[in-house]
Amino acid sequence: MLGTGHSVKTKTQNELEGSMSKRIVIGIAGASGVTYGIRMLECLKETDYETHLILSEAAKTNIRIETAYQPDEVADMADFVYDHKNVAAGPASGSFLTEGMVVVPCTIKTLSGIANSYTENLLVRAADVSLKEKRKLVLVVRETPLHQGHLALMSRAADMGAHILPPVPSFYHRPKSIQDIIDQTIGKIFDYMGIRHDLFQRWGEDADTGQRIHPLTSVGA
Repeated sequence: MLGTGHSVKTKTQNELEGSMSKRIVIGIAGASGVTYGIRMLECLKETDYETHLILSEAAKTNIRIETAYQPDEVADMADFVYDHKNVAAGPASGSFLTEGMVVVPCTIKTLSGIANSYTENLLVRAADVSLKEKRKLVLVVRETPLHQGHLALMSRAADMGAHILPPVPSFYHRPKSIQDIIDQTIGKIFDYMGIRHDLFQRWGEDADTGQRIHPLTSVGA
């Protein structure tokens, strides 16, 4: 169950041993767009990454509002789940080795906590650990419009080593559904994290064969 203050295994030990060699921390904050975090968890299940999930309380509320899932169902998609109040959990320590962390979506409040090293909860602390250990940290900041304070926070986090990746879709691949749009953002996250995928058609590639073609031909200009 969520909220116990301890990590929760959602796979058997036999499933994890020998098959999971790389850890990635996923933080889902309370911004609109929790479906991005859910989709990332779904896609990571097809990889050899061991997923460690931190859900904020606001994220749990938005899961209920914006999706057909309940928070516990989203938690079941991860290998390990942590209470975001438990700052003694594994991801709070630099000795807990990971490939990095993705906060998806990332609220301005969470961004502010990260940019100012105000580690009041596990989600922000885990992000701070990624920065201090020089690991990859992706912040999918979901807010618009942006005032100068928001932009200053993004700049500060970027200067500290975070990768700012707002969920801004492209349309050259002619998305046919909301999931196509979501998958393009998840694919951009995977690209940065070094995770192989085929979530979207790349610029200058044929959608069916993956072969390089002239870009203007691919978009029908």
